[in-house]
Amino acid sequence: MVSSHPQEKSLEVKDLSCIRDDRVLFEGLNFRLSRQQVLLLEGKNGCGKTSLLRIICGFREQDAGEICWCDGSITDSDYFAEMAYVGHLDGVKKELTVVENLKMSLALGQTGDYSIEQALDKIHLAGYDDSLVQSLSAGQKRRLSLARLLITKNTLWVLDEPFTSIDKEGIKLVESLMHEHINAGGMIILTSHHDLVLHEADVQKINLSTCH
Repeated sequence: MVSSHPQEKSLEVKDLSCIRDDRVLFEGLNFRLSRQQVLLLEGKNGCGKTSLLRIICGFREQDAGEICWCDGSITDSDYFAEMAYVGHLDGVKKELTVVENLKMSLALGQTGDYSIEQALDKIHLAGYDDSLVQSLSAGQKRRLSLARLLITKNTLWVLDEPFTSIDKEGIKLVESLMHEHINAGGMIILTSHHDLVLHEADVQKINLSTCH
């Protein structure tokens, strides 16, 4: 059953442009994302997919245009507290244990619906609590990076190639986590070379190769 959400939230991008090394990656980009919606960014390598995600996350400035959260500027809202980013790299500390990594993430965000123990069980890393991250396989490190999404409370997930380094079982697991987040009223923006299977989800697609 889909929960009701009295406070409507949305992310809107207006006439956004990005230039890198004097080359226009994209310009005049517009979209609006609301609860229970997914935006899949497509396009050839170098078209600006990761650059767009970095702009949305506030890691770099756009060259033109505006980003709004709940119809106001993202800099004048609680946007960054409501957004979680998992990049192309895993973003975990290899010298720390699995649990230490998650505790560090939890200290920086709002408590989510899953405890650390529940999240590890969900991503099939139960029993690895005290394992150093450097001892994990590439797929296990990727799952750990995604576990951060479960233990913190965020409306918007921004995911750069979330299926990197994981097997077929892991892909199904990630898709199930995305389904759960959307059904709970969340939003997702992602890049992926994997054919996305999100049955009944409201998925928008934008090909950045055509946005210039």
